[in-house]
Amino acid sequence: MSGFFRSYFFTERLYAALGILIGLFLLSYALPWLFYPVELATYLLLVALIGDSVVLYQKRKLISAERRTAEKYSNGDANLVGIIVESKYPFPVSVKVIDEVPVQFQLREQSFDAMLLPFTPVNFNYELRPVKRGAYVFGLINIMVSTKLGLVQRRFQEGETIEVAVYPSYVQMRKYELLAISNQLKEFGVKKIRRIGNNMEFEQIKNYVSGDDYRKVNWKATARKGQLMVNQYQEERSQHVYSVVDKGRMMQQPFEGLSLLDYAINASLAISNIALKKGDKAGVVTFQQKVNSFLPSSSRNIQLNLILEHLYKQKTAYKEADFGRLYATLRRKVNQRSLVLLYTNFESLSSMQRQLASLQKIAKQHLLVCIIFENTEVDDLINSPAIDMEQVYTKGIAEQLVYEKKLIVKELKAHGIQTVLTKPKDLTVNTINKYLELKSRGLI
Repeated sequence: MSGFFRSYFFTERLYAALGILIGLFLLSYALPWLFYPVELATYLLLVALIGDSVVLYQKRKLISAERRTAEKYSNGDANLVGIIVESKYPFPVSVKVIDEVPVQFQLREQSFDAMLLPFTPVNFNYELRPVKRGAYVFGLINIMVSTKLGLVQRRFQEGETIEVAVYPSYVQMRKYELLAISNQLKEFGVKKIRRIGNNMEFEQIKNYVSGDDYRKVNWKATARKGQLMVNQYQEERSQHVYSVVDKGRMMQQPFEGLSLLDYAINASLAISNIALKKGDKAGVVTFQQKVNSFLPSSSRNIQLNLILEHLYKQKTAYKEADFGRLYATLRRKVNQRSLVLLYTNFESLSSMQRQLASLQKIAKQHLLVCIIFENTEVDDLINSPAIDMEQVYTKGIAEQLVYEKKLIVKELKAHGIQTVLTKPKDLTVNTINKYLELKSRGLI
């Protein structure tokens, strides 16, 4: 019986009808002849209410619903959720489908209204864009059913509670992978850079066999041996590429709902995938006041999955990043000269100068690329007109912040440190461009 009352709801139409009847009853004090027609209408409404309830509750299981969605979500991207609802009532019914979405989205009522025909499944689709990594829990699917009379509603709770994991943006990773394969990266701002020299190293001179490239014929050796000889080359050795992510409090600034940390994590996954496709070895390091995690570079088949799982688990304690400990860890654990893509953020020249000594030490052992972020909200403020004196001062401060970012870049480059200043939304493209540029110049 308690289940009946938990699923039984009056509609606005019933409340409106009751309101009208109460008003007419009050009016009947002045117009006595009105009392009996209103009393009859009240009995008819009661009969209709009972009849509507009986029709809705004729059987226990008359509505079925199923939620279809991926087990993993891509952070910062639109992820599709589908709900299939089917009615077993022998007549059309009106339904309101309410999905209990994870609390992280703060959607109080994700609902759809429709008319269901008997035994005819209907699909409802919507998209969710998470902006934080972690576990997200879906609740039940609530279906509020009413007849054409529409005096009461019966609630069905279908589906099941499920948990989905929000991972770094594998959608973005796959997009750039497909574009790289199809040579369409330039359409998204990734430059095609001419290779200086070649990527082959001489190995030995060998006898010519059918199928060898005639351009590799060594004519001097051919003259000495009296038979065709060709140069054999070996492919350039794969390089080590490390994505180093600063998890300090300066990386928690949100832009378009996504923190700088998550922008960096998404870019790290994409560039690691590109590096692996290019034959290089990819690894990941994260740090705050200490180095929290270290995944050695590798080109094995499972490396990308390891990187994905590694980045998924990263959290921050909003502490100050210690670049000295980062240098010590890289010196101890990374023996080969590597490309180090350091995702960090400096808001003032003095904060960068405090870390400059450690950055210079890293740059002596490895090819260091320091990737820092533009404050796009400050750019919007600069481009907006100043109406009063307060806005003039605010705009002046904003321009000073932008100028200081440029000084930071200039100072880093003056000390031989490769630097990329990028908008958060362009981070992945600019990182791939820098990687391709350094590779084309033979610096890695």
